[in-house]
Amino acid sequence: MESFVEILALTNDVLQAVIVIFGTAVVLYNIGRIGRSSIMRAFCALITFVVLVYLSELLVSRIVNTDSAETWLRLGWIGITLVPAAQYHLSDALLTTTGGVSIQRKVFVRLGYGIGIIFLIMVYTTDWIVSDLVPNVHAPHLQAGLFFSIFTLYFWLGTAVSIYHVWSARQHTITTTTRQRMTITLFAFLAAPLAVYPYLTLVGSTSTAPPSIFFWLIVITGNIIVGTMFALLTSHLIYFAAESPDRVVRVRLFKFMARVPLAGTIVLVVYIIVNRNSPILGLPADTALGFAMVVTVMLVEWAIHAYKRPLERFFQLNDDPDIRRIQRLSERLLTTRDLQQFLESVLAATCEALRTPTAFVAALTEDGPKLEAIIGPLIEPSEILQSADLRQLAHKPEPNGNGDDSDPQLRTVGDFIVWQNYWIQPLYNQKRDLMLGIFGVRARADEPDLTEKETVILIRLVHQAEMALEDRILQQEVFAAVEGLLPEITALQEKRSAATFDALPTLTAVPLDDPDALGLNEEDMLVDNPEFNSMIKDALTHYWGGPKLTKSPLMRLQVVEKAIEQHGTPQNALRAILTDAIELQKPEGERNLSTTEWILYNILEMKFVQGKRVRDVARRLAMSESDLYRKQRVALENVARTVAEMEKSALDE
Repeated sequence: MESFVEILALTNDVLQAVIVIFGTAVVLYNIGRIGRSSIMRAFCALITFVVLVYLSELLVSRIVNTDSAETWLRLGWIGITLVPAAQYHLSDALLTTTGGVSIQRKVFVRLGYGIGIIFLIMVYTTDWIVSDLVPNVHAPHLQAGLFFSIFTLYFWLGTAVSIYHVWSARQHTITTTTRQRMTITLFAFLAAPLAVYPYLTLVGSTSTAPPSIFFWLIVITGNIIVGTMFALLTSHLIYFAAESPDRVVRVRLFKFMARVPLAGTIVLVVYIIVNRNSPILGLPADTALGFAMVVTVMLVEWAIHAYKRPLERFFQLNDDPDIRRIQRLSERLLTTRDLQQFLESVLAATCEALRTPTAFVAALTEDGPKLEAIIGPLIEPSEILQSADLRQLAHKPEPNGNGDDSDPQLRTVGDFIVWQNYWIQPLYNQKRDLMLGIFGVRARADEPDLTEKETVILIRLVHQAEMALEDRILQQEVFAAVEGLLPEITALQEKRSAATFDALPTLTAVPLDDPDALGLNEEDMLVDNPEFNSMIKDALTHYWGGPKLTKSPLMRLQVVEKAIEQHGTPQNALRAILTDAIELQKPEGERNLSTTEWILYNILEMKFVQGKRVRDVARRLAMSESDLYRKQRVALENVARTVAEMEKSALDE
């Protein structure tokens, strides 16, 4: 019987340790969001106080010196006294997020923490709340003091008010998903008070006899229920104030919990088992423990790596077909290194088949010719890639030396272009209407002397190089299209997150109690006109003069009227305001035509300020015209938003 009681006590200790591990992990996971979300601040405070209580109880149950037990128990009372305030803080944050803003509740939050600190001071300086230690085996506790009943009333009154606030927050929710999450949060909100309330102190038993089996079964069941409730609370509160989609939030939480607290828990369980049974294994305790720890960590990491995808699908983390397609795409991307490796293989096969020491592939890019891959020593690389216009190599009209006078060494022989010491073939796309680069081999004779078999092999190898270069270009176009959509997707996700609790103002960005903001007074509130973005685009279209600028409704903007004094005419004033708005889109640092953060500014500056054609801008920025139009729309929205902020600042002044 005693051994069974010991097993139950050990099981309870393991459960408490698991709650401490997972609770600490939750705080660490959300520590970066504390500054951005009031819900996360309150939730992390609540979890910290609960972890402190469980940690003190776990340590005191295994303590050897009873004189230190009272110190650890009073340390746990830091969490016990402050949990009601943290609960109220979290309920206020949830209610505020769902639209129930109240300054009075903010005052009560501070008051709750103040009352908790007063009770804590009484715990450490007097015996009014708790008094002497009862050194019960595996369950030591403090006796109830004179004012313990007052603390109990405060504790459960704060819990009841907090639960009522969470219920009110649930009533404020709009979407089905949010209401469901708030329902589970309401149920799981009892986890903290059930976990930390000092029930043994309330019983007031002074017996030092070991607790009974019935006691341990109740405690173990309670810890399992509390742990489950905390898991539910964590998994549903994590979505609040998250800008990322729910799917991303779930996956991040799953990966963190699997690699940090779950792995730690498994290691702890293995440690306990091996530590209690190492003599049976015939090994010294330190040897068995070291071996078991290393094996456990390796197996856990292997299991997470091997079964990550199946587990994600089982828990419906990444089960969407679109996500699977993106995952497959990411696994099959042709990186620059992959392209070089493939082209090197093609060139090595070419050198072997044609018995030549050198072969190379050069691609045509917006910045000029670029050597993609080479096998063997390449002589005069600067002349090949810089002195000649590679596109002209494909258009030498007359063979046998009657080529362009600018390069007398260049001549066409059959399907080859003989240039200096190389035989060259242009590389084209599948439609044969765009030159992608050149395929060159070191000449083994004055003129190409390939056999029929060598010609067939070379044709196939050249085709492989063409396919690789074209696939890389198509992939870059996909990336450019995705980058163009990123600002729109980001804005949509931000609106989605904000509209979860307050949809109408978020989605319309118009206060319903302000008739001017609805466009009823267009002159006073021009920036709220639905056509404001179109006005900005029209004015930029005639940036250097034209009716869309000179007759633009934007002339009525207060910020433009103020700028007339400095710039002389309304047209110059409007152009100056538009210029300032464009310059405000410029990222920090040196200008770059290829990086993502500079794309929107480059489009605005090149398209409207410099007045370049769409085709020229697209070619200069290495993107398709359709992609340029998508990004231009986002850039214009940013300019319109900036002008609107400038106008509102002018009105405020």
